[in-house]
Amino acid sequence: MQTVQVVLREDADIGAALSPLVALQPDLVFAFGRSGRLDAVAPALAKTLPAARRIGCSAAFSVSSSGVEADACVLTGVRFDHVRIVEASALLAGKDSSSATGQRLAESLPKEGLRAVLLLGQGVGIRGGAFLAGFNEALGDGVPVVGGLASRHEGYYTTLVLDDSGVGDGAVVALGLYGEQLRFGFGVQGGWTPFGAARKVTRCEGNILYELDGEPALDVYRRYLGDYAKDLPLVGQFFPFAMLDANHQEVGLIRSMLGIDVAAGALKFGDDIVPGSYLRMMHASTDRLVSGAESAAESAMRMLPGNGHGKGMVFMVSCVGRELVMGERVEEEVEGALDVFGKDVPLAGFYSFGEISPLSPGETCKLHNQTVMVAYLDEWTD
Repeated sequence: MQTVQVVLREDADIGAALSPLVALQPDLVFAFGRSGRLDAVAPALAKTLPAARRIGCSAAFSVSSSGVEADACVLTGVRFDHVRIVEASALLAGKDSSSATGQRLAESLPKEGLRAVLLLGQGVGIRGGAFLAGFNEALGDGVPVVGGLASRHEGYYTTLVLDDSGVGDGAVVALGLYGEQLRFGFGVQGGWTPFGAARKVTRCEGNILYELDGEPALDVYRRYLGDYAKDLPLVGQFFPFAMLDANHQEVGLIRSMLGIDVAAGALKFGDDIVPGSYLRMMHASTDRLVSGAESAAESAMRMLPGNGHGKGMVFMVSCVGRELVMGERVEEEVEGALDVFGKDVPLAGFYSFGEISPLSPGETCKLHNQTVMVAYLDEWTD
C-alpha cells in the first residue's frame, strides 16, 4: 500500500498540484475541503485520474498529516497492493427517504469478501440515524462502517459529497474494502464530562425536543446554563447532551444542540431524540477532548491483528463543535492521534456535522455528535 498527499491551497495551479497523484496512479483518492475548492478540483481529478475511485465531501475544516486546514482542499491518493475496492452511490430524495436510501446504498455493495466500509453522507437534508438504520439492516452484522456527514464553515446549510460522478448536494457514497490482507481498526470517543441530573424526554418529534420532565426543554436548558444562556444558540456547541437508557446509564451517544425555538420552548438537535429516553448535559475541557482523540486511536490500534503497523494511513472524522470548543488548540487533537500511530503515518479526514462509527467491534454503526472517530487501514505484507 502506497499513499501520497497533496494540500491544495487557494489560488494553486490545480494541474501542477496533482502531479504527485498522477505519478502514483492511485486506486483511490480522498478529497476534503471547502465547497468551492471541492467543486474546482473534482473535474481535474476525473480528467487526470479516470481509473481512480474518488470519494470526499465538503468540510468546515479538512485534516492532513500536517494538521487542521481551514481553506485548503486535502487530496490523499492510495494505491493498494492486495485490497480491492468498490464504490457505490445513491441519491437522497429528502429526509423522509433517508432509511430507504441507506438500505439501497448498502444493497449496492457486494457482500462476499467485504471487510470494512467507509461511508459519507449529506450533512443537512438527511435523517442520519434513519439513514444508518436502513444501511445497517441491508448490510447485516459484523462489517465495521465508519465515516461522517459533510459539513461547511458558513453554517448549517447545503453540503456537498464527491463520488465518481462528480460533486453534488444529493448523494451519499460508500466505499467497500475487500480482501483478507486488509488490516482495519477503529475507535470513537468524546472526552465530555456529564453534569447535573438526568432528565426524561417527555415530548419530542424527530430531532426537536419540546419537554424534559414535563417542562419546556429550553427553560430547563437555560436554567442549567445560567449566565451562558445569553449566548444561545452558539453556546450549545459547548454543552451537548449525553443520551441515557432507562436506568440513567450512558449509551455512548452524544447529541449536539443546533438551534432553539423560543416560541415553542424547544431545542433542535443534530439527529432524532428517542421519546421516553433520558438526557444529561455535558461540558468539556480541551485536555479531555485531546485525550478522547488519543483514546480513539488507541482503540483502533488494539483492533489491528499482528504487531505494529505497516505502510497504512489514518482516516479521522471529528465534529465541527469540537473545533469550536478547542479553538487554537484544535491541532492537538490531530497530534494526539498521530502520537499513537507515528508522526510519519499519513492522515486524512475532516470536521463533520456527524460522525459514523460502531461503539465497539461487532456492533452496527451509529451516528454520533461531538465525538472523534479514528480509523487505521493498511495491508498485510509478505
